[in-house]
Amino acid sequence: MFATQQTIVIKFIALSYCFGRVVGCVLLLVCLSFAGNSQLCSGSLGDPAVNITFGYGSNPGLPLPAATTNYKYAYDACPVNGFYSIVSSGVECNYGWHVLQSDHTGNPNGYFMLVDASFEPGDFYLDTVTSLCANTTYEFAAWMLNMKKITQGIRPDIDFSVETTNGVVLQKYNTGSIPVENEIKWRQYGFYFTTPPNISAVVLRMTNRAPGGGGNDLALDDITFRPCGPIINAGIANHSDTLDVCEGDSSSFTFTGDAAAAYLNPVYQWQVSTNVGTSWQDVAGANAATYVRIPTGVGTYLYRLAVSERNALTNIKCRTASHNLLVQVHASPIVNAGANRTIFAGDTLHLNATIQGERLTIVWSPAAGLSNAHIQSPVASPTANTTYTLFGQSIYGCKQQDVVDIKVVEGIFVPTAFTPNNDGLNDKWRIPFLDPILNATVYVFNRYGQIMYKTKGTTVEWDGSFRGLPQTSGNYIYLIKFTNGKKERKGTFMLLR
Repeated sequence: MFATQQTIVIKFIALSYCFGRVVGCVLLLVCLSFAGNSQLCSGSLGDPAVNITFGYGSNPGLPLPAATTNYKYAYDACPVNGFYSIVSSGVECNYGWHVLQSDHTGNPNGYFMLVDASFEPGDFYLDTVTSLCANTTYEFAAWMLNMKKITQGIRPDIDFSVETTNGVVLQKYNTGSIPVENEIKWRQYGFYFTTPPNISAVVLRMTNRAPGGGGNDLALDDITFRPCGPIINAGIANHSDTLDVCEGDSSSFTFTGDAAAAYLNPVYQWQVSTNVGTSWQDVAGANAATYVRIPTGVGTYLYRLAVSERNALTNIKCRTASHNLLVQVHASPIVNAGANRTIFAGDTLHLNATIQGERLTIVWSPAAGLSNAHIQSPVASPTANTTYTLFGQSIYGCKQQDVVDIKVVEGIFVPTAFTPNNDGLNDKWRIPFLDPILNATVYVFNRYGQIMYKTKGTTVEWDGSFRGLPQTSGNYIYLIKFTNGKKERKGTFMLLR
């Protein structure tokens, strides 16, 4: 990850950068001098030791702990001089301010700190960070926006300061006047510094330098303090940094990493995130510059290589990481060609398929007898018994298929007798080729004209009972009525016990 949002040329760099290796520091100084790069980390970052996102929710949010700011909380969401509020979006304070619809990440529910600066300098943010590593470079940064939409007025001017716990300033950085923007444009400000020997705790301070009144109003979001180290490269052998695979693919892939030579005694650890980088877990046993990924289930997986000096192995506040490698395991398409069907010779039917997946291409085979072999429910008019196969393939190459059998008959066969004696043979009166798609109504009458059985558009299966009572042996009358213009059929059959 490279942070180059600003173009303000850095005025100082700690000479002990790169974990005390002077050669690495000299090279970095030369690079920045020629590139005119920003004061933010130009190497690889680690997870934040401090990460103030202000949370998320509806307006307004809860106040900050009193020890973290000298400003007072505005409960009505529109602060005045010396006050702040925690809001998410859509707050119209009518001060000639921007109306923000989201925090700096674009989250419409994400909170940010809205400040109307005091007339006297005051601390926006104050925090103590402990368990740091000595001789390690860290980045202290925040995202800010001048809330004023007009050029007149006082512009915010912020000091970033890193101090010892007893008040000695280790390093400072000043944003200068934060510009007025016609459009909403968040900017990240900050700097990096190297902790001196024997220093494991520091105080972070963000202070307002400009006077309040007639301006000096700002939005503040995502304050971070995180390790900054040499560039760590990572990649997937013979692939780009984004890999799409299909569910059930047993292929393994080799991840490769390369930490800059600035590390004296590096320790490697591959990590994985299954929640889009919100949290990371160490991959057990993946402690080399290369890692062979084993197949996983469906999901989105981010991988990165974390590196630290061996003497800081257990302290995650000293560890930096490569950019992310993305592996997306896509589900196989869901393909169902539909239930097997029976039609009369010369008839047609719609194939009732269901198919789901990511931007699917579908093909029926054979195409003969179909109105269109590339749509989900074509009209089929086979002249003989046919098995149709439906193939589905996603844009990522994930495949699935299913078949449907279409039987073509000259007419239906109505059995003339059945024996419902529960011997497992011919226990029900069935009409085998009367497909439910014909939506036919079937009646069975006794000799007195009373309806013993009736069904419509379903499989015909009479067990010889009426209202749960077995009926006597004898002749019964059937009537079949069609809705597609076919002539109705009528006849008799025997029930034998």
